[in-house]
Amino acid sequence: MADSVLQNLTARNLFDLRGVIAVVTGGATGIGLMISTTLMANGATVYTVGPKQEELDNVAKLWNDGAGKNPNMGRMHGIAGDVRLKSEAKRLAEEVAKREEHITVLFNNAGIVQGSTTRPKAGATAADFVSAYFDHVTEEDFDNTLRTNTFGPYWLSFAFLPLLEKWKSPENQFSQRFVPQIIMTSSQTGWTKDVVLALQSFPYHFSKAAIGAATASLAHELLPLGIRVNGIAPGPFQTALSSPGTLNELGIPIRPPAHGWEGFQIPCGVSNAPSRDIGTVILMLVANWFISGETVLVDGGTLLKHPSSW
Repeated sequence: MADSVLQNLTARNLFDLRGVIAVVTGGATGIGLMISTTLMANGATVYTVGPKQEELDNVAKLWNDGAGKNPNMGRMHGIAGDVRLKSEAKRLAEEVAKREEHITVLFNNAGIVQGSTTRPKAGATAADFVSAYFDHVTEEDFDNTLRTNTFGPYWLSFAFLPLLEKWKSPENQFSQRFVPQIIMTSSQTGWTKDVVLALQSFPYHFSKAAIGAATASLAHELLPLGIRVNGIAPGPFQTALSSPGTLNELGIPIRPPAHGWEGFQIPCGVSNAPSRDIGTVILMLVANWFISGETVLVDGGTLLKHPSSW
């Protein structure tokens, strides 16, 4: 008996995601690609959502070709859509429903940064602050950022609820291994008091703080359905969004970011294996049955050094 218990507790069994069906918004770039490839490498079928079908198809082909020789790995498929829109959330759910009877997990990951500005220097006047934070930031910066980073996850979460609920069907042999879940990509910036950690963008800062609160409130609201809601809050990972020109064609860092993350310290250092550091957290959340309403901070200890409400 002990041998079978030990076998069930191996990483190979705990994180065998064959049968898992995941939808990842923004899943073809940055943090989303780290999520998608980790899921795929461990057997899951992954649907990535992004604005351009051709780009999604190119990324899917690249990784599907890489997985082609391993029958235990999953596959990636792209579906173009605008995550900002309520109508698109409904359409995307309908598109996935044409291909799958149910899904295991929805990753509300897509995000943008707009409205970054320059902090006024020491001795600045109120007029300098107005110039930096009022004149420089547009209404469109807030509108696009909040619609993408905050409103979109709301529409998508409810649009995909029926597919998540269907995962629990007794006919689904994998429902005994994995429970349905929504996972939000927040950010360490949602808990910091220093906007420099939010790439000096208040629209981004506000949007990620909202997602942190939404994760807990949606988890509470969806308790009767048995659908969990959790989140991850990445820190300063190298992506095309945060460090343009530092990644290769696979989205893997090839050199440290040019700006050196100046202005703040990362006690654990810049991650030299971001896919692993994000992927291990993702595997834990997908496999775990007993966590709900929580956001896992993955920031290299940054908020241990900087003012935060974490």
